[in-house]
Amino acid sequence: MATRQSRTAARFMMAPAVFLLLVWMLIPLSMTLWFSFRRFLPLRGGDQGFVWFENYTRFISSSAFWPAVQTTLLIVGGILFITVSFGILLAMLLDQPMWGQGVVRLLVIAPFFVMPTVSALVWKNMFMDSTNGLLAYLWRAFGADPVVWLSDLPIFSIILIVSWQWLPFATLILLTAFQSLDSEQMEATEMDGANMIARFLYIILPHLARAITIVVLIQTIFLLSIFAEIFVTSGGAFGTRTLTYLIFQRVLESQNVGLGSAGGVYAIILANIVALFLMRIVGRNLDRLR
Repeated sequence: MATRQSRTAARFMMAPAVFLLLVWMLIPLSMTLWFSFRRFLPLRGGDQGFVWFENYTRFISSSAFWPAVQTTLLIVGGILFITVSFGILLAMLLDQPMWGQGVVRLLVIAPFFVMPTVSALVWKNMFMDSTNGLLAYLWRAFGADPVVWLSDLPIFSIILIVSWQWLPFATLILLTAFQSLDSEQMEATEMDGANMIARFLYIILPHLARAITIVVLIQTIFLLSIFAEIFVTSGGAFGTRTLTYLIFQRVLESQNVGLGSAGGVYAIILANIVALFLMRIVGRNLDRLR
């Protein structure tokens, strides 16, 4: 058992790292808040003083604000659905003994280490190109006209590209949870006559609840700031403009750092609302599993 002196020593040794982490987080946040109340035009006169809540009013009153929020939530929700669903299926498959299991697992996890920009370029040019893309050749082989993905199915295309990159992460977490499943319990339910669907619903899925909630929480935090894939593929056109991309466009169009900072504050508020909501779900699931 840790003594009072050891706990004090541990806090003392952790203090420098905690202090640096707080400084690293608070300085950019403080500068964002500062500029959000000012009219700062770097290429047109520089800092022109306080405008208080004018930047916030301009940003939220824009006709593009709420559609960008809806698009952000739709893309995040679609990615989570695909990664969790297929992550469970892949984890179940990879948990089975097979020849070359280590190599197969490495290949499944590999896309997670590809940079978002490279991933988006590969999907845009090698797969989704309506003239020379692989999917276009498959469509022609079946006698159908190729789909122009980024204009006909823009949001689904973004969801597909990002899901491909995040699916390995979900699979890895869920596979770890699968490997901790009690095999004797599964064998007992099988001997009792439970079919595969019943075993999945009443044994496997409850056991994966903790891993699923962790996957959803971590992915959501990162996916709310999705930018590179949209910038490389659609450029925010065809209804794919998320809140992060809208902030980028507003700063470029108006050259107003204050307006972009106000949008950044809105993005922080949205991220915290979603994170708090998910934390409640995570806490509820963890309490239920205790």
